[in-house]
Parts: sequence; structure tokens; C-alpha cells
Amino acid sequence: MAKKLQKEKSIEETLWESANKLRGSVEPSEYKHVVLSLIFLKYAFDRFVERRDELISEGKEAFVNQAVFYNAKNVFYLSEISRWDYLIENAKQNDVAIKIDAFGTGGKG
Repeated sequence: MAKKLQKEKSIEETLWESANKLRGSVEPSEYKHVVLSLIFLKYAFDRFVERRDELISEGKEAFVNQAVFYNAKNVFYLSEISRWDYLIENAKQNDVAIKIDAFGTGGKG
């Protein structure tokens, strides 16, 4: 008996299916706003971590939670609940959409 070969999906097909799952009930025309916002927030978090590591390497650990040391280098200071790792840790919770909405406002919105 010959084994039946499964057709492998292309990366484009896999990404498109993933995007549709993530999109859920959001209209395709509005989805770009969600995706672009998340991309920006990931970029802001990466810059934040880079600056935090820089402060630590300079022996300024006492200042890692002070926004002025980030703003001085044109880096957004992110509160704990506005950080990418917090969002990832809470991604499988039922209220993740609320957390994402609050993400950009530092939890104030």
C-alpha cells in the first residue's frame, strides 16, 4: 500500500490562514490598523529593552523605571502592563482584546 503524500502548504497559505484566525470578527479593512499598531508596539518594546539594558550596563540600574532616562534618548518608556512580554504572557486569556486596547494607553484606557 502506497503512503498518501500530504501537500505541504506554502508559507503564504499558512500566514494567510493565521491572519484570518487572528482577525476574528474584525473587518479586513480595519485589520491593518490592529496589525500595524501591534508591529509599532513591538518595535517600541524592543527599543525600550535595548535602552534598559544600556542603562544596566552603564551601572544605572536605579534609573531603569524612570521615564526621563528613556525619553532623553527618544525611547518610549513603557509601563509594566504596556510591555510586549506582558501582552504575550496574557495572550491566551479571554480578555486579551481588552488588554491590547489598554496596551497603548498604559492601562489607563
